[in-house]
Amino acid sequence: MSNKIVDPLFRLIKSLSKSEKRHFRLYVNRLSGGDNGLFMQLFDVLDKEKIYDETILLKKIKGLKRLQISNLKRHLYRQILTSLRLVNTPKFVDMALREQIDFARILYSKGLYLQSLKVLDKAKTNARSNHQDLLELEIIEFEKLIESRHITRSIENRADQLTIASERRNQILNSTSKLSNLSLRLYGLYIKVGHIRHEQDFLKVKDFFNSNLPPVDPSTLTFFEKINLYQSYVWYNYIIQNFSQCFRYASKWVELFKSQPSMKMVDPDLFLRGMNTLLSAAFMTGYRSKLLETLEELEEFQEKNKKSLDTNSQLLAFQYFYAAKINLHFTEGTFSEGVLLVPEIESKLSEFKLHLDQHRLLVFYYKLACLYFGSGDNERSLDYLNYIIQLKAGSLREDIQCFARFLHLIAHYELGNFTLLEYLVKSVYRFLAKMEDLSQVQQEILTFLRQTLNRRETDIEEALIELRSRLIPLAKDPFEKRSFLYLDILSWLDSKIEKRPVQEIVREKYLRKRR
Repeated sequence: MSNKIVDPLFRLIKSLSKSEKRHFRLYVNRLSGGDNGLFMQLFDVLDKEKIYDETILLKKIKGLKRLQISNLKRHLYRQILTSLRLVNTPKFVDMALREQIDFARILYSKGLYLQSLKVLDKAKTNARSNHQDLLELEIIEFEKLIESRHITRSIENRADQLTIASERRNQILNSTSKLSNLSLRLYGLYIKVGHIRHEQDFLKVKDFFNSNLPPVDPSTLTFFEKINLYQSYVWYNYIIQNFSQCFRYASKWVELFKSQPSMKMVDPDLFLRGMNTLLSAAFMTGYRSKLLETLEELEEFQEKNKKSLDTNSQLLAFQYFYAAKINLHFTEGTFSEGVLLVPEIESKLSEFKLHLDQHRLLVFYYKLACLYFGSGDNERSLDYLNYIIQLKAGSLREDIQCFARFLHLIAHYELGNFTLLEYLVKSVYRFLAKMEDLSQVQQEILTFLRQTLNRRETDIEEALIELRSRLIPLAKDPFEKRSFLYLDILSWLDSKIEKRPVQEIVREKYLRKRR
């Protein structure tokens, strides 16, 4: 009967801001002269409803028949998109350029060749200044078409100029495509499995990167060629856990935007992603001052451009800002303070619920689970870990799914749920076998948990010390240290051995480093 979220028209209407709804109504009134008809009634009903239910539509819209709904929805969907295009064209460089190309096409069809070329020339200058290489090529190709079919006598040697410009744009686009393909495939690999798990992973990723990286001269690259090159290096180094090099290329990424400030609003999402990679690299390398500095810059950018950022950019800004804030609490060992952020985060997650994908949810749930675990609230930690385990995310972020289950085991261990723990250990073994992802660190933890279920307290204390002594060398192993990125197992062991809260141990380590 009902389809709460998946109906495309219903989702589109629910995504509209108040100003966009107001603009749509004005647009429809101008279009129809006040005779709005059924499709405007459909808009008003869907705007007020909380779920999509065709039975409700038939009851509330007089004269509407079930057979009409499909065509009516299609017409309304198109009209909303047309209205959104009108209101958003001035905000987006690529949309404004396409509009100018459309105008040039209309002028050309009227036989006004010189006027068409004049519009194209202006659009080409705008495209070049905003690094819109694909649209610049489209404009050049249109100019070539006009010059090849009509004697315009616009500029001497016009054919040679257009040919050279076309060849150069094609070279740039070919290079950009190769670099963006490499970046995308590396990102896809990270989204699937996270960091490298063993030497075979490292050799496979290294070979893939080196064989697909095109020969380039960084000094001759355009803006987006450089960005895609930096992205490729960022993802490669992030996957192989070379965080110092990841930090280096993330810095280059952000600095490139700072050197051309206008590009921040031409592609704010790409700038925000660069800021996020820099924040993550600063966290991974323990560069706290850079983490704080970049976090302040991100907050300033978000506040300054709040009204002009679209839903995508607002979602990214929220995600990156709060993830970095949580990472700062992880660094400083202030887990209880970090927990105070949770109501704000939950409110934002609810606000963006129509736009959140499983990857974003996995990341947030795991970070929130770690916050509560570090603060000593194992019950709340389990709430978020259960979200992850029950999410049924397939092969998405196998690393988070894996370590969520380990934290799940430890939280139950802390709560004394030993009867349940025996079953859960077997379940985690099966999960890891399915994922083909059982490291030595993971094996040691599972063995400890399984063997200590029926031990006396004094024996457990000895087992904790033994486990810690076996894990310390593994923390320096390039292929085992991955486990310690997701779960600060050594701090937990220290807290058990010393009988002190986890956050007290982490805070002490942080203060010792600062001294």
